Amino acid sequence: MIIPAIDLIEGQVVRLYQGDYNQKTTFDLSPLSQLKSYQDQGANWLHIVDLTGAKDPQARQTTLIAELVNGLDANIQVGGGIRCEAQMAELLEIGVKRVVIGSLAVKETALVQSWFKKYGADAICLALDVNINEQGEKIVAVSGWQSGGGKTLESLVEAFKLFGLKHALVTDISRDGTLKGANTQLYQEIASAYPQIQWQASGGIATLDDVAAVRDSGANGIIIGKALLIENFTVEQAITCWPNATGAE
Repeated sequence: MIIPAIDLIEGQVVRLYQGDYNQKTTFDLSPLSQLKSYQDQGANWLHIVDLTGAKDPQARQTTLIAELVNGLDANIQVGGGIRCEAQMAELLEIGVKRVVIGSLAVKETALVQSWFKKYGADAICLALDVNINEQGEKIVAVSGWQSGGGKTLESLVEAFKLFGLKHALVTDISRDGTLKGANTQLYQEIASAYPQIQWQASGGIATLDDVAAVRDSGANGIIIGKALLIENFTVEQAITCWPNATGAE
């Protein structure tokens, strides 16, 4: 499925380059109006990243996210700064359908495994944001990409597979915000190795050809942020390119 995304810093729609807070582009857009536009074009899932919360979990933009959820009909997936169960529960209570857990899955694996048991696999999406080293290892980054986690993507998938892992969002950090195309080889590898997981691809999408390449890689969905904000193409065009997207779960 096509999953349009917006990143938020202090209520503003932004994009970072390779996760670098010092390389930020701010868009003069209303978050709600932008997401409504995506919804009206046929997106039935929307992805919101709380970058303020990712950097400082005490400054999470929960009130704004609640307003966005209340103003939209689409399913909402939210990530950024979730560090404890109370924060996860709060997002689910305000109507978020799926919570994206990144750093905590690396740092406190057993804790997040317990959430799979309590809330179910459909309520959680693991964010496996990777730096691929010279040896080809997919090392998962943590803390808003400000540091390395030291664990590989595969080791984390194995750790959560036993707990029913169903949704995982994988970003090649070197591609994020670059508009240089997605790392389709990465998605081919992981979709082939773990076909039971619904893989969401993210990072580098610039054109409809990039969307088609991810579609053909075996990924189940694609997060699109910057390319939509700078109007390289529309959500409607992306869904036409990936025609089974609107009905996907």
